[in-house]
Amino acid sequence: MSQLFAAPAAGSAAPAVSAGGLVSVTFALLAVLAAIFALAWLARRMRMLGNRAGNALEILASTPLGPKERAVLLQVGEAQILLGVAPGHVTALHVLGQPIEIGKSAPEALATARPTFAALLKRSLGK
Repeated sequence: MSQLFAAPAAGSAAPAVSAGGLVSVTFALLAVLAAIFALAWLARRMRMLGNRAGNALEILASTPLGPKERAVLLQVGEAQILLGVAPGHVTALHVLGQPIEIGKSAPEALATARPTFAALLKRSLGK
């Protein structure tokens, strides 16, 4: 009465993984990853090639008006258009007769007007 169950005895262990099998699996994984990165690069290149409008459309400025509403100033050729953007619809608010000159250094001016966290911390510590 040495066998209580009808199941066969587990006499053989799982087959050992060979170095050749591990190398082939690693190579296959690297090939799949390379293909994914190549397709992502190609998709990005195709998107850039498709947007050759000669910079005819450019967002000059944008400001939030509410939690989901924004006012956006667009440059379309020589004209500037003020748009109201909300979820589900875009409304042309005004077409500017005289173009507004937007300075490219606006983020720099904002950074100088607003103190940094490091400056506030130093001031609060009395240094």
